[in-house]
Amino acid sequence: CASSAPPSVGTPLSKLSTKPPNNRPITVGEMVNEKVATKTETASSKHREIAEKIISNQIGAASPAVSPDGTQVAYVVTRVDYKANKYRSQIWLASTDAKQPPRPLTAGEKRDGNPSWSPDGTWLAFTSGRSEKKGETTLHVMPIGSSGEIRTIATMPDGVGSVRWSPNGKLIAFTSRTQDERYTKDDEASMSPRKIETFFTRLNGEDFVFDRPQHIYIVPSDGTAAPCNITPGTHEHSGPSWLADSSGVVTSGALHETWDEDLANDLHLVKLDGEITTLTDQRGVYYAPSVSPDGARVAFIGSDDPLTSPQNDHVGVLEIKTKKREWVSRALDRTFSPTSGAIAPIWRDDKTLIAYAEDRGTAHVVQVDATGKSAPKWLTSGRKIVKAFNAVAGGAGATIAYVASEVNQLTELFVLTKSGERRLSDLSASLVAASTPQTWEHFTVPCGSKYVGGPNEIDVWMMKPRDFDSEKKYPMLLNVHGGPHTQYGETYFDEAQMQAAAGFVVVMSNPRGSSGREQAWGQAILGRKHPVAPGTGWGDADVKDVLAVLDGAVAKYPFIDNKRVGMLGGSYGGYMATMLAGCHGDKFKAICSERAVNNMLSEEWTSDIGTVFRVEHGPNHLEDEAEYVRMSPIRHVRNINVPMLIIHSENDLRCPMVRRCIACNAPKSFLTSLQPSSTPKLMV
Repeated sequence: CASSAPPSVGTPLSKLSTKPPNNRPITVGEMVNEKVATKTETASSKHREIAEKIISNQIGAASPAVSPDGTQVAYVVTRVDYKANKYRSQIWLASTDAKQPPRPLTAGEKRDGNPSWSPDGTWLAFTSGRSEKKGETTLHVMPIGSSGEIRTIATMPDGVGSVRWSPNGKLIAFTSRTQDERYTKDDEASMSPRKIETFFTRLNGEDFVFDRPQHIYIVPSDGTAAPCNITPGTHEHSGPSWLADSSGVVTSGALHETWDEDLANDLHLVKLDGEITTLTDQRGVYYAPSVSPDGARVAFIGSDDPLTSPQNDHVGVLEIKTKKREWVSRALDRTFSPTSGAIAPIWRDDKTLIAYAEDRGTAHVVQVDATGKSAPKWLTSGRKIVKAFNAVAGGAGATIAYVASEVNQLTELFVLTKSGERRLSDLSASLVAASTPQTWEHFTVPCGSKYVGGPNEIDVWMMKPRDFDSEKKYPMLLNVHGGPHTQYGETYFDEAQMQAAAGFVVVMSNPRGSSGREQAWGQAILGRKHPVAPGTGWGDADVKDVLAVLDGAVAKYPFIDNKRVGMLGGSYGGYMATMLAGCHGDKFKAICSERAVNNMLSEEWTSDIGTVFRVEHGPNHLEDEAEYVRMSPIRHVRNINVPMLIIHSENDLRCPMVRRCIACNAPKSFLTSLQPSSTPKLMV
């Protein structure tokens, strides 16, 4: 904290009513906005109606796949089924000349995905979760441009991903988790105990993974044989990319002895008979391989240091024969592994690669010189975040497809050709008609303390409330993102839209530690004793930056009521919420801390990634317990007097609830550390 002195604060938690009129639960918005809390139920019903419209009209494009001739794009359309509380997705097809409207290729109430074209463009592979069995996924191929039926060529018990056709069109590679025998039992009581011999055992969103590793499977594209696992064993493999002669694939995987203690990942050449040749040397983090059309080289994403995170991951090129590798994108100090997920570079020709990178609240498609002799070139621009892209390896059609979200629209499908950029989908129409999305206004404020690694400024975004009146004062919500090594920016954000619709000014930013900028910015909050890039540690420069954003927004916009400021955030954002509640609660009317990291000691003990905390913080808690205590918001909870809402998720393995108690990451110690007058009134 910038200050450890107890703040001068307002209403103690014990005096906060949790039952506004009509005996319904209070919301964090009502804590901030007393005027909202005393309005009639009609006003609240109106806000809920708008929120329902925003949520029920969520729809977006994903996973674009360009046909070999560059004339069509298959992609996934995902929508919210509001009544069923589920996502539904189908495969759609669009013509790149936009002369015909996009059309659905699949239908139904399940989830289809992972479209992948055969080399001759006559078949499209895709996955589907149509089975009634949990986790079971089927792999299909459907004819395109001719009559015929969809074929099911594989059924896997634990998911299918990374679908890739071989260059000769005869085989399809994909990833799937290989289940231990215990998972095949119908009766859980008859399952044998797990024998755990590794540090890394569970993964957020997946639960136990050490005994169900992800492997590479090969299946004939005509479905005449069962899938074959070419990477058996206890280690994981990902991102298969075919060799030019279809004799094997290049994958990414951690096969070294200390794989569960660092971030090291190697590239491997795996032949169809299972023979594995490691192409790198266990000294870096190398992933997302992409074999060149001539089969001589592999492009990939990564970095050279498996003991430091975050880093700005770059595009590299490796010669398969000599194993010589070279970084070719370092002239642009940005990460080529954006928040939305790493995608393998695509060879446009023998000298040119297509990738994408973040840039100060945006993300765009980038052209990279495969020799590294010239600097990367931005191919897209503007106020948007590209979330995925695809192009035809070898340059046929010179067409790049990508999906991107803009400030006031959902994720849409675009193509970039020699004639320019064109939007192919119009998925946002129903949302715009139902809710009229607000826009972001971007500005910068000086850092909260000196920063010398680049521009001494923080990117900030402000959204005005719905039906804005410049003569009125409005309550403000300050939103801090999770990560911390992610970014907010120029994209549609449903939570902010709902908050603006409820009458709030919404402010969000990318303080030090965020991604999207020079590497020094992300590493500014690494541990104070980090052996490679020591920073201020959590709870120092980042706190000062968030406070600078608050002060800067209030000073810039006279319509913000500085007596009605709320703050909220999840995961690392929840960490920041609790830290500010304990150190600077006098600046806020109310705070909401979601799935927070409140105790850094217990976080290292229990988080799914706790064993690699040293890559961020330097020493672990056994080597420097005092520093972990210093970074922990829990040491300031006795100072909390600001009304505070704590929300946690039972199945969150990244920021878990210790001993599964409902409240926060260290619930018993957190609650017993509160002042006697701060007894919790409501738990969610």
